Amino acid sequence: MGNVKKAKKKARVHGGWQDRLSDYVLRGLIWTALRLPVRTRLKVVSWIVRRFVAPLVGWPARVRANLYHVWPDLPEPEVRHITDQVIDNVARAFIENYDVPEMLARGARNSIGGAGLAAVEQARAAGRPVLFVSGHYGSAECARCAMVARGYQIGGLIRPMSNPFFNEHYTKNMHDICEPVFEQGRRGTMGLIKHIRDGGMAVLLFDVFDSAGVPIDFLGKPAPTLTSAADIALKTDALVVPFFGIRHADRYGFDAIFEDPIAHGDPVEMMRQATQRLEARIKDDPGQWMWLHRRWKPKRQAKHQRKRAAATMRP
Repeated sequence: MGNVKKAKKKARVHGGWQDRLSDYVLRGLIWTALRLPVRTRLKVVSWIVRRFVAPLVGWPARVRANLYHVWPDLPEPEVRHITDQVIDNVARAFIENYDVPEMLARGARNSIGGAGLAAVEQARAAGRPVLFVSGHYGSAECARCAMVARGYQIGGLIRPMSNPFFNEHYTKNMHDICEPVFEQGRRGTMGLIKHIRDGGMAVLLFDVFDSAGVPIDFLGKPAPTLTSAADIALKTDALVVPFFGIRHADRYGFDAIFEDPIAHGDPVEMMRQATQRLEARIKDDPGQWMWLHRRWKPKRQAKHQRKRAAATMRP
């Protein structure tokens, strides 16, 4: 029995024939899409994902469930519109990552700005580390490319894909944009902290569910939120700057916006402020946030609350 478990674990790590087949199909689609002019490519991939892929894997239902969880009175036409925009954004972000030179060239052409940009430039001149905090809104990678194209070196922490073959080329793209890039985990986190402590800049996306997080209201509903970004900033004296890559109406251009830094203090309060900044962006244009994320998981949260309540009642 032990040998069977080890074999299954090895297959998950190295990938089976299903993962290999999926990767071959995906590589073929990516190769074909990259033969098209960039604007046509984005429109075609978006159309394919919205009309075929998304319904097949249940994305529209997941988006709708999250929307109704936080905005139960949202009119049906608006729900449909937001759902379409969300999946369009996901599709564009996916294929954009496979043409790094184009992303960097586009980043150099598009604008950067915001009330926090001056503070970022001052920190860079002084050699002070900067931690950019954001969510899955618009395109954080496009905003990163805009800065890299202007000579900034901005690292990042990425979550490995479950398919190891797909993860190989996905990770390579992240490295091609700018080094250093660290994979999520103890070793990656330690590498990221060292990079920041040495005066570097990095991006952290904080809007993901983690049962170990602190409940912080997000769009009016409690959402477990890790304080990792605040903890790292406090350890390294890094400037904490919320930033967003906001798509234009044509879904091709974008602006990289840097907001006023978040003052150092209590880690939970720092993450609450970061959450509020993201909330404001989502309320302004909800179709740019990735509502596909199971950000709240209300059933799981209720289960954890019942367990905690039972534990406190025991003698």
